Amino acid sequence: MKEQNFKNHTRLVLGWHGLTFFAILALLIGSFINLAHSVKENLYSASLICLVAFILVLLFIYIRIFALKAQDRAIRAEESLRYFILKGKPLSNKLTIQQIIALRFASDDEVVALATKALQENLSNKQIKQAIKNWRADNHRV
Repeated sequence: MKEQNFKNHTRLVLGWHGLTFFAILALLIGSFINLAHSVKENLYSASLICLVAFILVLLFIYIRIFALKAQDRAIRAEESLRYFILKGKPLSNKLTIQQIIALRFASDDEVVALATKALQENLSNKQIKQAIKNWRADNHRV
């Protein structure tokens, strides 16, 4: 596995972000085209296909959101514990979850100073990631 850094830390899963997304999109578009061209006898079944396609779109979106929220909570807990171990004080609750998520890539040597700087200067998650000198890989988040 390549060493993780700012330029390559995002991860796209071809089967999910590509194939599944475009299959659902094709189903959604096709179902509405089918509905538009359906005759009265097929209107009910064409409507149900549109409903199924819409439900799949919602599932695609919410499955991802729910998984990310669970990962965000785990990251917040992990980073709060790491900060407490390193500093002996709790992590500031004024840091946003996006800032905390970005701080997880910082090494133990720089996370305390970077958290302070992020809080004082209200750094964005991108700015925090760009400020990291010793990248700590997170290979478990998808």
